[in-house]
Amino acid sequence: MPKGSDLLVAALENEGVDRIFGVPGEENLDVVESLRSSSIKLILTRHEQGAAFMAATYGRLTGKPGVCITTLGPGALNLTTGAAYALLGGMPMIMLTGQKGIMSSRQAKFQIVDVVGVFKPLTKLSLQIVSTSSIPTIVRDAFRIAMEERPGPVLLELPEDVAGDEAEDIAMVPQHPIEIPVAHRASLDRAAEMILKAKRPLIMLGAAASRPRSTAGIGGFVRRTQIPFFTTQMGKGTVAGGSKLYMGTAALSERDYVHDAVDRADLIIAIGHDTIEKPPFIMGPKGPQVIHFSYTPANVERVYFPQCEVVGDVGPSLELLADRVEGRLHSAGALLSLRESILNRITDRATEERWPPTPQRIVHDVRKVIPEDGIVALDNGMYKIWFARNYRTYVANTLLLDNALATMGAGLPSAMTAAMLYPERRVLAVCGDGGFMMNSQEMETAVRLKLNLVVLILEDSAYGMIRWKQAVDGFADFGLTFGNPDFVKYAECYGAKGSKVESTAELIPTLERAFNSGGVHLVSVPIDYSENTRVLIDELREKLKQVDEPVA
Repeated sequence: MPKGSDLLVAALENEGVDRIFGVPGEENLDVVESLRSSSIKLILTRHEQGAAFMAATYGRLTGKPGVCITTLGPGALNLTTGAAYALLGGMPMIMLTGQKGIMSSRQAKFQIVDVVGVFKPLTKLSLQIVSTSSIPTIVRDAFRIAMEERPGPVLLELPEDVAGDEAEDIAMVPQHPIEIPVAHRASLDRAAEMILKAKRPLIMLGAAASRPRSTAGIGGFVRRTQIPFFTTQMGKGTVAGGSKLYMGTAALSERDYVHDAVDRADLIIAIGHDTIEKPPFIMGPKGPQVIHFSYTPANVERVYFPQCEVVGDVGPSLELLADRVEGRLHSAGALLSLRESILNRITDRATEERWPPTPQRIVHDVRKVIPEDGIVALDNGMYKIWFARNYRTYVANTLLLDNALATMGAGLPSAMTAAMLYPERRVLAVCGDGGFMMNSQEMETAVRLKLNLVVLILEDSAYGMIRWKQAVDGFADFGLTFGNPDFVKYAECYGAKGSKVESTAELIPTLERAFNSGGVHLVSVPIDYSENTRVLIDELREKLKQVDEPVA
């Protein structure tokens, strides 16, 4: 007769799961044994947090939940940051955790914490499985809940006695497609009326616009309306960044060059905006009207209170909206005259030869070696602002960054998942020296899995973003610097290759050699962060002093 663990694994196979990331424990051994004879690959990681980041990124890139597994207590608790990463980032994920037997236990309270309770505020559903007969139904429901808008994580706890208990051979619950209704006709009519009246319309593409199911409809809407657009950090790539309608990315909340267009707009069509992101612009009483167009209603905030909401399946609903306005927008391109100035200012000094290289130069050189469909996965640090601002994207989900939880340590695991899913594409992890060391042990996992992956380490021997803010706020330079290992030797001790860039001109050739050599390759380069103050403080402050030209 099958065991509870056999039913769990059969239910996962029924959902199309092909791999599980994690660190199993004693309480998972029945599940591990069931996986041994299944079609599912167990990808053993070196830390549970890395497994959660990898599973969440699987969900982000495929639209199907990634799955990770840990033991009870300390192993399960190491998933908390990954759960929050998936919850705030809208990434479908299933977390499977073990537990001591619930009928009886010879170990009393050893290692036991209320894992289900801990994860309730960090998940869409957190549930203990208490009987074998319920497993197929619970698993099917968990996957449905994880994928429904807004996507996110689900935790299922399987006690070891339920996992090992004999079970009847229960039929699996068949999958069914998750259908999202198109927007209501009345809301589409209201939005169309506002767009037709607008003299200076502007489109903003947010985090939900990058869902795998969204991008085709969004690109069609932009092409049919010819309204210029900008993106949030997590909305990059939803429409090709090379488009003649692209106005930039809002890496800051206000006062940057892209906000020249925002400030002059009289209507912003916010497609897929999620207020979990750091605000891409600040709404005020005298600002533009805003249409919220997304899968779910708007979260009204002090900085975001749209005057119109269009809620429904984004792609098909945008097609219906385009049907109402196409060919009737005589002022669609009114803001395009600002485009050249905005983009030129953002790319200023991108080819400077100074050593160590500036963030602008590093972004420029990375873009040179990454093809249009290549994937760059960022960790969190000061460089994230520069990549969001300066890195042009041409395909959805080719710049993976976290502007929701904004956690350090996710860059390398996210890149590893991308390299697994797309072995034919170039994949680059970009990490600060601080964030890289938080999950650097996963280099062994990457080597063991024979991934083709390049890791670019930006060295400043400090928690650079906080140190910069410390200086900007007038505090003494204290408590935020550290020493680093020799990163070349560090890579080599894992069986990876390592290179150190010794001049600005060497960065592109070094990255090219790393990609061409195959396998896991770490490249370290120092970075000059003095541009943070020159551009993001002094230059933008001077820009504010200038008198805006009157709006036509």
